[in-house]
Amino acid sequence: MKKLLASLLLAAVAAGSASTASLAEEHGEGLAEQVEHAAKAGHYPVLKPKHVDWSFAGPFGTYDKGQLQRGLKVYVEVCSACHSMDLVAFRTLEHLGYSEAQVKALAANYEVEDGPNDDGEMFTRTAVPSDHFPSPFPNVQAAAYANNGAAPPDMSLLAKARGVERGFPNFVFDIFTQYQEAGPDYIYSLLTGYQEAPEGVNVPEGGYFNPYFVSAASLAMAPPISDGQVTYDDGSPETLDQYSKDVSAFLMWAAEPHLEDRKHTGFMVMVFLLIFTALIYLTKKSIFSRIEH
Repeated sequence: MKKLLASLLLAAVAAGSASTASLAEEHGEGLAEQVEHAAKAGHYPVLKPKHVDWSFAGPFGTYDKGQLQRGLKVYVEVCSACHSMDLVAFRTLEHLGYSEAQVKALAANYEVEDGPNDDGEMFTRTAVPSDHFPSPFPNVQAAAYANNGAAPPDMSLLAKARGVERGFPNFVFDIFTQYQEAGPDYIYSLLTGYQEAPEGVNVPEGGYFNPYFVSAASLAMAPPISDGQVTYDDGSPETLDQYSKDVSAFLMWAAEPHLEDRKHTGFMVMVFLLIFTALIYLTKKSIFSRIEH
């Protein structure tokens, strides 16, 4: 057993060294060459997502409500023009520190389809807190037509659905660090990763080069946000970097609003299991101490 564990540890160290060397080679070669290699292998993204230090990371991480409120502001003023959040009800925003009146005021800015009425027809009405964030388009076809042929995805679970596998040996360490921020890391990297295509890289008409996109080297979505586009009330920097962090954190909360409760419950379960294991061991030791061997 000891030899097996030693072998696994040596393999992890060797793989880590190999990946470090590979990463160094990647940075040593040009971005154009990396795009070419990714295209030939059919393996994207070209660059791995940047790692961000999130407040909710780790076994004891918690959401920063101030950041979540800023992220909501970015979503409402920028992202909601194309993306829906069909699984997120307005009333859940009270968990971010908003009052019932503030939630009602926010919901009143949207219209939702309801019905049928007494005439059997659907109609639109002002949204109420029990409604969910609606789609800005009547159907998927209309969404695709307005966005270069690619319908914008719903953002309700985007932070859990999107993420890039870190591979061996990182996933081994992730078990112990409880790394679960692949989605927010990816969203942040994508939003901040737009750049001019390197020489020799062809970008399709209507496409935008982004080496962090998980499906190709370019995507149909134009850079959605830039410095100074959203005004913050708390004095936080109004930069692309800050906007991207805030909206990524908000989308993580939208995808997993009970993350803090889950971590608290998990910690208490681990404490219980440790105590239970200790009691079982002491009981066994007490019983067998009276038995002659």
